[in-house]
Formats: sequence, C-alpha cells, structure tokens
Amino acid sequence: MNEVPRVDGGVVRDGTTDLGGELHALVSRLFPICRSITGEGVRETLAILSEHIDIAVREVPSGTPVFDWTVPQEWTVRNASIRTASGRVVVDFAQSNLHLVSYSEPVARRMPLSELRAHLHTLPDQPDLIPYRTSYYRRDWGFCMRHSDYLALEEGDYDVFIDTTLADGSLTYGEVFLPGTTEREVLFTAHICHPSLANDNCSGLAVLTLLARMLAGRRNRYGYRILFAPGTIGALCWLAGNEDRLARIDHGLVVSCIGDGGGPVYKRSRRGDATIDRVMESVRCAGRKVTMLDFSPYGYDERQFCSPGFNLPVGLLQRSAFGTFPEYHTAADNLDFVRPEHLASSFRMITDIIDILETDWVPLNLSPKGEPQLGRRGLYSATGGHKTTSDITMAYLWVLNLADGSHGLLDIATRSGLPFADIAYAADRLKQCGLLGEMEDSVNRQT
Repeated sequence: MNEVPRVDGGVVRDGTTDLGGELHALVSRLFPICRSITGEGVRETLAILSEHIDIAVREVPSGTPVFDWTVPQEWTVRNASIRTASGRVVVDFAQSNLHLVSYSEPVARRMPLSELRAHLHTLPDQPDLIPYRTSYYRRDWGFCMRHSDYLALEEGDYDVFIDTTLADGSLTYGEVFLPGTTEREVLFTAHICHPSLANDNCSGLAVLTLLARMLAGRRNRYGYRILFAPGTIGALCWLAGNEDRLARIDHGLVVSCIGDGGGPVYKRSRRGDATIDRVMESVRCAGRKVTMLDFSPYGYDERQFCSPGFNLPVGLLQRSAFGTFPEYHTAADNLDFVRPEHLASSFRMITDIIDILETDWVPLNLSPKGEPQLGRRGLYSATGGHKTTSDITMAYLWVLNLADGSHGLLDIATRSGLPFADIAYAADRLKQCGLLGEMEDSVNRQT
C-alpha cells in the first residue's frame, strides 16, 4: 500500500478519509491566493507546494520570444473596487479575487453607469454567481459581478479604482524531476494561473504535489517530470527551453478539474493510439470506466504538447470535462464543490495509471502448443460444465493466447477488455507456475 505525505509533514496510509483530507487541506491553502499567468500569486503557490516536494522555480523574463508568443509584462494587483458617488461599495476585490478581470490595467476615475457597463461581466443565466474573466494579451480593464447585483445598479456616477501594475518582470513556473532507472520519461502537468477556483485547478496542483512526494519515495523505471505552469504561455516556455529532451517523453497527462465527483473523462492525445490513450481505457475511478473523448485542438495545455511541431503522447485527464459543469469558471467552483473522497479517488486513479506504465511487460508462452492444463496447477476449476467462466480464468486464457512475444500486458488487457490488474495478476501466477517467460527486452521497451 502506498504511503502519502500528510500536509502537516506526517505520513498517512492511502485510505479514502486520510488521503482525501490531506489533499483537501492543501487545496484549501491554495484557494485564497490570487494567481494569474505572472506575479506573486504564482510564486506564493509554488512556495506552499515546495513544503512537500523540492520544486525548481524557473523565471522567464518579460519580452522573451517563445515561438509565436512573447512573455508578457508581470502583473501585480493590490486592490480594486467600484463605489457609488456617495461612497457605497458596489464591488470589492478584497471580498473575492474573481471580481477583477485578470490583467486589468490601472484605473482611478469617476464615470457614469452608461460607460461603466461596458466593463462589467456577469452571468445572466446564473445570476447569483461571479464569473471568471481574463484579458492577458490586450490592454483593458474590467470587473466581474453577480448579475443580480448588476441589475440593482442605479443610474449615476461611479468611482472606479484599480490599483495594479504592468511592468517588466518575469513569468514563473515550477518543475520537479524524479529520475528513474531508464532515460525514458513521463510528464504530468497542471496549470497554476487560475485564482480562487478550487476544481480548476487547485485540485490538480494538490494531487500532483502529493503524487510527486509518493514517487520520490520509491524506485521507478521511468523518470517523472511534474510541471506547474501558467496556461498556454507557461507550457510554451517550458517546451521552448526543453526541445532537446522532448524525445525522451513516452507518456504524458495534463491534469485538471480533478476534485469533483463527475466522470472521469479523458481526451486522447493527438496521436489517438498512444500508450497513454490505451492505458486510460484500462483504469477505473471509484469503480467507473473512463469516458474517452477524441482529441480536439481546444482545451488546456495538451493542445500545446500535441501541436504538430511536437505531437507528444499527452492527453487530458479530468473528472468533469471543462465547460460542462455549471460551477466552471464561477465562484461556485469553491471548497464545497471539491470533496476529499473525490480527490482521493482521483489520486488513486493516477497511481493506477503509473502502476500500469511501470509494470507492463511482454510475456512469452512456454507451452504454446495447445492450451496448457490449468486445472492440475490450481488455476482452473476442477469441476467442468459451468455456463460462465470467471474473469480471472478468462485472464489466464487471454494471457496464454496472446503471449507470443509481441504483446505486452497492456495490449492483452486492451484486446480482452479485462482490467489491467486482472491481466497482470494472471500473468504473474502463470509465470510462477512456469508457463510464462519474459521477453528479455520487455522491461526496457519504449511504449
């Protein structure tokens, strides 16, 4: 059983209550921080994550060309509000950092409601929720508010105050690398640029942080690279700085919206038939199969890793797919929406994925002429004539039939439709009984 570090520095067993509680506690620490694609919020978040795993913090200066993009100026926010002419506060950034459009430029002036309206963002269909909006690459400013409050605004003048700075600085991202026994790598990444949105994506940051701690405490075949970076521009910065090592990446996952009770949902890599795509067909989360979606060039940072110039084997893993749940990009994506039990089951799903990648091997049937007699080896019921055959018996038969030296355990699980864990168990039993050998290069084969 895996051991997972507690947020308070101790160690707990991988049980639903303890693990989920530790993950939720970390999400709760991250939730209040105002993050954007640059700035102190990202650094503060990485400092908290660094309490649990050693993170290399990278700084990319403003103005740095990154493929077709340029690293923007660093954004600093101190305060923002809207008040009536009589001084009554209408919107206050101090109450929710979602109130301010991210990357808003500084403003300090009085204006009529007719002019202010063009800078207000609401959700008419969800009138009691504050939306999340950004303006990263176009100089602008704005506020987000409840539509019910917007409708209550009276005609007249309003004092708009936004205390922000846009100045040359840097973009910050964090990276963890845990070497394996081979040079092949697995990439996990979560975006770190959203403010107080618990599922999108404090959940991903927490899960990958404790996952990195777990991986650091064991011997792995693969090297594991965990990236905490701002969306789009952060992933592009990492890609630009690591082009010489991208060929080592055999598998990858973008992890987002991993703390709710939906799904799970997986979007395939651009390749469509990468090993990670097939792995996702074999895992379960809280007993549920993964809903498989075809690749689309719209989404999170998988679209950068899967752009045609890289075409890396990277998919997107979520519980509920982005944009499909009503809490998405609103103030309802809060600490009540993500639950400890869902965080824990997501964590275990990812450890199951890792176990498949780490333990896949190519078996060879040592008795390939006809079906070997399983009954005298205790692997088959001594009483025949049953109408159905158990899953484990079918696993024995599938392994023996496909163990011709060209199929790995994952291949067999995919072909049979049986869980990888059943196939791996069956292969191990057959090996112990002397019916299976292992291809010499199966441990080191690139998948």
